[in-house]
Amino acid sequence: MSGISRREFNRAVVGAAGAGLAAPLLDAPDARGAEQAAQQGSITDVPGIRVGHFTDSRRPTGCTAILFDDEATAGADYDGSAPGSYLGVLLQPVSPIDTIHGMLLTGGGPMGLAAVPGAVRFLEERQKGFDWGTPGVRYPIVVGAVIADLDIGDPKIRPDAEAAYKACLAASTAPVAEGNVGVGAGGTVGKMLLSQGCGGMKGGLGTASLRVGEVVIGAMIVLNSVGDIIDWHTGKIIAGARRPDGKGFANIVETVKKTAGSVQNASVQFYDPVLRSTTLIVVATNANFSKTALTKIAMMASTGGARTINPYHTNGDGDSTFALSTNRVKSDLSISVVGTLAAEAVSEAALRAVKMASSIEGWPAYRDFTLKLT
Repeated sequence: MSGISRREFNRAVVGAAGAGLAAPLLDAPDARGAEQAAQQGSITDVPGIRVGHFTDSRRPTGCTAILFDDEATAGADYDGSAPGSYLGVLLQPVSPIDTIHGMLLTGGGPMGLAAVPGAVRFLEERQKGFDWGTPGVRYPIVVGAVIADLDIGDPKIRPDAEAAYKACLAASTAPVAEGNVGVGAGGTVGKMLLSQGCGGMKGGLGTASLRVGEVVIGAMIVLNSVGDIIDWHTGKIIAGARRPDGKGFANIVETVKKTAGSVQNASVQFYDPVLRSTTLIVVATNANFSKTALTKIAMMASTGGARTINPYHTNGDGDSTFALSTNRVKSDLSISVVGTLAAEAVSEAALRAVKMASSIEGWPAYRDFTLKLT
């Protein structure tokens, strides 16, 4: 690499890697293409990461476990006003805990966090965790995060510790299943105009990855937003608030601009109750980064959600972004470069989440609504 500065190298990497990931998604114009499009990578492409789902089809709801072969360094960015978290406070840079042993993303609203101990039990049984100092005792650090999907079906059905344990049993390095699976089973989008007679659509779980030399960057997103989902390549809404006549999208932001000043009690007219919507993002890399650096990468990765979700980070959202490193590779790539690429992977994962979702009662999916618009 003689003759090129680190800044020039980083700039070249961003352009080349970004173009390589995004281009294939432009070649799926019909239903068959959308359904059969090759997966744009998976967060499990990052060496040292395994993912497993448990899906409860009765409601639907579920949970998704993210496990590591070894401890993973972790940071987080909480931009939502009402995040549901289990041990998330340990991810702040001032905490002395730098590494964790697993994550559990779950449906069920705040009560769904009761599932996390199932993942802790799974890891403890396998002697994964920090040495407590007592022979035979190790304590795993499992960070939990939750979406509110209690408005879908029977709210008394929600993931529990046994569900989390089963998700851990299912964890593997295979490409992650997408759409109505695991924590994404009950995710929905485009809910901000429900009070105005505009229906929402099915969200879900999506994943993507990219590679720069030895460095792998993966992303996984769980869409459960009040906002519309935008194809950031075209600027068009692909899932969100549906017009009452069923002939297209209401466009939440444009509707707010036109009507906010004329409606009485706008807080009721625009649906955004606290704790009812959350987008969860996890980005991961094998490149070695500190906890503080990963916190910044998480902040940058969150902008990938902002490209595709509008509005985003509302007062009722619990939006949370987590950044992980399995520390397998020492890389010269800067925080800014990895954060840039992580944001792009997040944007692609968001498109996958809605394109791979399936319709449930009252919440049509992309393939059953968007693709049929004339």
